[in-house]
Amino acid sequence: MSSAQGPGAEEGMLTTLCYEANDSCYRTLHAFGVQLAIYLACALGTLITVLGNLLVVVVISHFKALHTPINLLLLSLALADLLLGLSMLPFSTVRSIESCWYFGDGFCRLHTFLDTLFCLTSIFHLCFISIDRRCAVCDPLRYPTRFSIRVACIYIGVGWAVPMAYTSVFLCTKAIAEGVGHFVRDVPCVGSCHLLFNKLWGLLNFTIFFFPCLIMIVLYVNIFTVANKQARLIKNMSRSKGYQLHVGASKTERKAAKTLGVAVGVYLLCWLPFTVDTMVDSLLDFITPPVLFDILIWFAYFNSACNPLIYVFSYRWFRKAVKLVLTHGIFCSRTSTVDLYQ
Repeated sequence: MSSAQGPGAEEGMLTTLCYEANDSCYRTLHAFGVQLAIYLACALGTLITVLGNLLVVVVISHFKALHTPINLLLLSLALADLLLGLSMLPFSTVRSIESCWYFGDGFCRLHTFLDTLFCLTSIFHLCFISIDRRCAVCDPLRYPTRFSIRVACIYIGVGWAVPMAYTSVFLCTKAIAEGVGHFVRDVPCVGSCHLLFNKLWGLLNFTIFFFPCLIMIVLYVNIFTVANKQARLIKNMSRSKGYQLHVGASKTERKAAKTLGVAVGVYLLCWLPFTVDTMVDSLLDFITPPVLFDILIWFAYFNSACNPLIYVFSYRWFRKAVKLVLTHGIFCSRTSTVDLYQ
């Protein structure tokens, strides 16, 4: 690191640069205690994200009772969050705290690509999960035939392929960049690696976030309305146990819908501020301070650590499976056939 006189040299301010170059970005200076505290907080968040989603992947993969269409979608969602925690968050930590990118332009482009891919994959999976839960609660008799393992695999394929195609077009092709060149935000210094925002990208980013979220909100309103009607009907007919089985979705299905509704709500809470800022910022000539931008993007990253915590507090089968994995390991074949729902 080198020190040089910045714009406030006349006032005696000493500024640290990211690189020994005249066009280098400025590095943010923190007191040692503050910097250590931020690094520890980011490391803890990354650790929770990685270990939590790794547990979800291991649990669903190991136990045969969990090989259901909805759990396959949860497995794919956890895999996206796990890859985000492993490959993105450590480098984003350094970038956010140091205000410098030390890992090269090539990896900056790859980092941006994967960051966008994993985040879009999450929202597509949550949208498909909402569709699955709507059918399970509102049309329980036809649900087993309409949502098979094959259908879940198709959803998973689409949930990864569409975000990959979208991200590839807007981040990896020169034609798009040339077509909207007058919108592009120029990065004025060496040592910066931020998402490439322009007016078109900001609007499209908001659209691709808003419409799946709108679909999820409508579906879950419908789910909770139907589930409440079913619960009242079941309560009124509690004496007729034989008929109760045909009233509607089971208590387990309704509880699963509520749990996943919480997961969708947390996703909206985490991602909506960043997505709205992306659109507004591109329309108002990028007025968001870098510190605020980093806070919003880390608030969005935090969502990847939330889903496993939601499962722990909501699903008894998940807690039971985690206990078996931690006590017997994943190489004990007899535990893979345990009935976790008993």
